[in-house]
Amino acid sequence: MATAGKVIKCRAAVAWSVGQPLTIEEVEVQPPKSHEVRIKIVSSGICRTDDHALHGDMKNINFPVILGHEGAGIVESVGEQVTELKPGDKVIPLCIPQCGKCSSCLSPHTNCCLKTHMSEAQNVMPDKTTRFSCKGKAVYHFLWTSTFSEYTVVPTDAVAKIDDRAPLDKACLFGCGFPTGYGAAVNTAKVEPGSTCAIFGLGAIGLSTIIGCKSSGASRIIAIDINSNKFEKAMFFGATECINPKDYCKPIEDVIIEMTGHGVNYSFECIGSTDVMKSALECTHIGYGTSVIIGGAPPNAHITFDPYLLFTGRTWKGSIFGGWKSKEFVPRLVADFLANKFNLDGLVSHTLPFEDINEGFHLLQSGQSIRTVLML
Repeated sequence: MATAGKVIKCRAAVAWSVGQPLTIEEVEVQPPKSHEVRIKIVSSGICRTDDHALHGDMKNINFPVILGHEGAGIVESVGEQVTELKPGDKVIPLCIPQCGKCSSCLSPHTNCCLKTHMSEAQNVMPDKTTRFSCKGKAVYHFLWTSTFSEYTVVPTDAVAKIDDRAPLDKACLFGCGFPTGYGAAVNTAKVEPGSTCAIFGLGAIGLSTIIGCKSSGASRIIAIDINSNKFEKAMFFGATECINPKDYCKPIEDVIIEMTGHGVNYSFECIGSTDVMKSALECTHIGYGTSVIIGGAPPNAHITFDPYLLFTGRTWKGSIFGGWKSKEFVPRLVADFLANKFNLDGLVSHTLPFEDINEGFHLLQSGQSIRTVLML
């Protein structure tokens, strides 16, 4: 392509400092180096993780930064030693990479590659330099993805090639929200047919968890949220009943235990609240209930709970990106979507032009959106 090997000037939403609105700026994007690709981003979802980072609630985030980690686009150019991708390929940047070489990637028991941001900072490329600049200043990367930019540079360990038939306005959901929730049910919890499930939080991840529970054959799916306006969507995706903690004068875990007799088989916390994590554990069945933490709590958060909840046989688990080894399974999930194995239409509540990104964050923060997708 004519732009290959050259600096590209394009629009990006830059976060200059903690807690400040994003500003649309002209940025310079350097060509990809060895084992990197430059991607023209077509769509990007706004996820709660982006909001956490913007407000300083994530570790290893440097400002100024280009956020965004749930995107889809087309490869514009590739760096040296890149053989598996070429210009024109449809791809999804991966916020959880898969290097294929570390002890985690070589283990069948986890997808948490040691190149993730939990293990090492992803605010620069692997060579410890950034590919972004604005007004003469270096601008940092976010989770190696930075999808709030018309062009981004990503290491090949964090890129999945997808089917050319995939619609890019929906494909971005496979960069975070859908695999995270769906996989928590089918991979992490391994929900069994005929079981009872409780899902706390009905954003895109919670609704995707409902899809996973339903596809696994759960017979009763209880959806919980303090915003009753989300209940219609939850029922559409497979919830059998919905409850609002504000409607009760007792702890929600007690309500669920009364509803089910002795608690649910599986519960899922999709918010990132330590109080809700505790409630989700307490509402599971003694002896064999399993609770899965999906939501990310603030970095300095701690939780206190009765150890007898675990001593008596319950299981408490965490799930990152749904347990999927990303480069390997994201293309398969997209293929399943194209084969109509699940319907994701209702997960996107708002579609906005890129310049309205701050409105998208307002919709998220005010609880009005399920998932807002920006079209770049």
